[in-house]
Amino acid sequence: MNLFVFGLGYSASHFIARYRERFGRVSGTVRTAEKAAAVNAAPGEIEAFVFAGGHLPQAAAAALAEADALIVSIAPGPEGDVVLAAAREAIAGAPRLGWIAYLSTVGVYGDHGGAWVDESAPLNASMGRTRQRVLAEEAWLALGGKTGKAVQIFRLAGIYGPGRSPLAKLLRGEAQRIVKPGQVFNRIHVEDIAAALAASLARPSPGAIYNVADDEPAPPQDVVAYAAELAGIAPPPEVPFAEANLSPMARSFYADNRRVCNRRLREELGVSLAYPTYREGIAALAQVELAGRP
Repeated sequence: MNLFVFGLGYSASHFIARYRERFGRVSGTVRTAEKAAAVNAAPGEIEAFVFAGGHLPQAAAAALAEADALIVSIAPGPEGDVVLAAAREAIAGAPRLGWIAYLSTVGVYGDHGGAWVDESAPLNASMGRTRQRVLAEEAWLALGGKTGKAVQIFRLAGIYGPGRSPLAKLLRGEAQRIVKPGQVFNRIHVEDIAAALAASLARPSPGAIYNVADDEPAPPQDVVAYAAELAGIAPPPEVPFAEANLSPMARSFYADNRRVCNRRLREELGVSLAYPTYREGIAALAQVELAGRP
């Protein structure tokens, strides 16, 4: 089986690292020539091509034509989905391609006032980037319906893992303990994203949508405090949300409040999360990231 990935980023690269032996040829795209050179030079036998929207290089198109499985992890832009704009016909015509995973976000649900949502909940995307995600999901599902290829949508919660976690931010001195009463977030360990994709690849379900989220939506300040406890350091002081030093994008995440249900992931795909809450996930990361520290 050959795999092609649009967007060799954090989640897709972790999936490849874990399941590389299941694939013959693995190819994908990155945004810069420097990143392509680094991927091509690294162990793992992954072919990287430069693609940042616009024309798809001929060599990438040739690899795509031989793919059996496709992961799409490039976010849409204001003009729509750049992958479909460049490669819709190539994807539709790929003779061996039977499984397509589109990595979306739970942000498409928008704000539900802290209520639980599942895949049947109305989409209430409130920001431009999440509205673009809704349109992209619809376009990918339409492509699957037209071509008969098994397109599945994976709505990911806040992604964390090695080097990219509340613990890592705390150790870098970048963590804030921001308090907004009633606010909760779901998270998902990158290892569990990989497991969800592998389970879907083994049991394709055309048109399926899965929430890939942990079992326990939690206040962000509690997560930082737990990481500090494991690290044996004092947690940062609590900061009211209105006074927090946040980028506009980071601040926008607090506009939506919901609890994301992962029942379909567990019951239909049979995924048993390795890290069902932030506690298991951060504790596992601490064993590595705190090694050798006083």
